[in-house]
Amino acid sequence: MKTRSLRVRLLAGAAAAIFAALALAWIAMSFMFEAHIERSVEANLENHGRELIAGLTAAPDGTLSTTLEPNDPRFATPASGFYWQINAGAQVLRSRSLWDATLPLNTAVRGEDWASSDLAGPFEARIHLVSRRIEISGVADPLIVTLAEDHAAVTAARDAFGRDLAIFMIVLWLALSAAAWLQVHLGLQPLEDVRRALATMRAGKRLEADVYPAEAAPLAEAINTYAAAHERDLELAKRRAADLAHSLKTPLAALAAQARRAREAGATDAADGLDRAIAAATAAVERELVRTRAASVEAKPARVRKAVSDLIKVIERTEHGEALVFDNAVEDVETLAPSELIMEIAGPLLENAARHARTRVRVSGDVASLVIEDDGQGMSEADAEAALMRGKRLDESDSGHGLGLAIADELVRGFGGALHLGRSALGGLRVEVRWRV
Repeated sequence: MKTRSLRVRLLAGAAAAIFAALALAWIAMSFMFEAHIERSVEANLENHGRELIAGLTAAPDGTLSTTLEPNDPRFATPASGFYWQINAGAQVLRSRSLWDATLPLNTAVRGEDWASSDLAGPFEARIHLVSRRIEISGVADPLIVTLAEDHAAVTAARDAFGRDLAIFMIVLWLALSAAAWLQVHLGLQPLEDVRRALATMRAGKRLEADVYPAEAAPLAEAINTYAAAHERDLELAKRRAADLAHSLKTPLAALAAQARRAREAGATDAADGLDRAIAAATAAVERELVRTRAASVEAKPARVRKAVSDLIKVIERTEHGEALVFDNAVEDVETLAPSELIMEIAGPLLENAARHARTRVRVSGDVASLVIEDDGQGMSEADAEAALMRGKRLDESDSGHGLGLAIADELVRGFGGALHLGRSALGGLRVEVRWRV
């Protein structure tokens, strides 16, 4: 089954959304920075252009000249990336930096405002230029004053800014992702509280909807409603099972009496058949009664050592137990399993150990387990597997129905645990019971 984590989905979605938003912000801010640099370049070129216009003079024959050039030395250095040019009809004045090249004319110039554009410039470089149309006395044709700067400087500044901004955006993405993780963690905390509360519902508690946020309260109420209905159905089923088991006892007792009469009358084979059928039915009834009693107890925490000690005191008075040494090495800890359930599980196991042990039975365990060992003959793996089957009896010569291990296994599994059979260090059988904590 594929595991779906709401936390992972929320975190992945938040991280992806934050990354996409920051990527778009990086692109937008890079273009905005480039536009800002271009405006700064335009303002600088316009200032130089006004200086150039202020020095323009026209001779009586219409020849144009300039007495005041921009004071930036890059305009006098060939191919420096800073250029100016004045077009007046057939006359062209230009900066020394242009050498023998010319700037393209911006045909979009209108009125007396500066116009800017990006065009292919001289020396195979792209330029950013500003142009203005002016008129002066003595010159018949309007003048177009053009100043330009290589766009490479703007591009380099944009790239440097983009690299620095990318590093900042990555750090910001990590910080925002951490904040999103914290937000998801806090937002899902009520669900974690519900999960922990569900673990305690076996003790008969209810989820208090008013202690959860408004979004989680309906979930708690729905769980309470389902739990109540489940408990009603379970209680009804347990009562029916107990009633059925008790109602079968009287017919079984009557059949046992008929079997005795048949035996007394000489019908030994028929009596033996009846005894076997009665034994199997009685075993089923007893098993169902044990399961019903175990399911009816409240899950109040209990001390395993005390429950085991009480059982040992009883078994020591039995025919098999009075000649044995019982070693109770269970830790004195409190466990979630109720004492009644522990006794229903440990009782058949201790009886089984006492019945097969030669001299000694050892019991150990902790908050989550119980181990019962004896120094008897033990059993093979095949016998161990068969012993956990319903109604299976390994020793037909002994008294009882041989259901102790099977009943204990059913009770343990019903409580969410597991029962394992193996070879004990004492030489006999080792039974380990583990339950949830």
